[in-house]
Amino acid sequence: MSYLARKGPAVYSALGKWAYNMAGFNQYGLHRDDCLYENEDVKEAIRRLPEKLKDERNFRITRALHLSMTKTILPKEQWTKYEEDTKYLEPYLQEVVRERDEKVKWESNK
Repeated sequence: MSYLARKGPAVYSALGKWAYNMAGFNQYGLHRDDCLYENEDVKEAIRRLPEKLKDERNFRITRALHLSMTKTILPKEQWTKYEEDTKYLEPYLQEVVRERDEKVKWESNK
């Protein structure tokens, strides 16, 4: 199965860009999907990621942890930009949630 990750936000706005930059995770080179709370659905979506995307995610998180430990941030030109942030986990997460909902519905009809 092949997925296309959505690049950038669905709607561009000055307030959205300001909030994105104020969150601070982009200063460590992280994407929004790197910062999701890892509930069961997110863990399953991460498990389903292709190896390349998993490796990229692990690299970004490891680099961010190292930067945090050394109390530094990336140079500004290496920050993740609002317009370029890829929601790479979104299609996998939607599939996991859809499957879970279908399973619950199926089991309730028994």
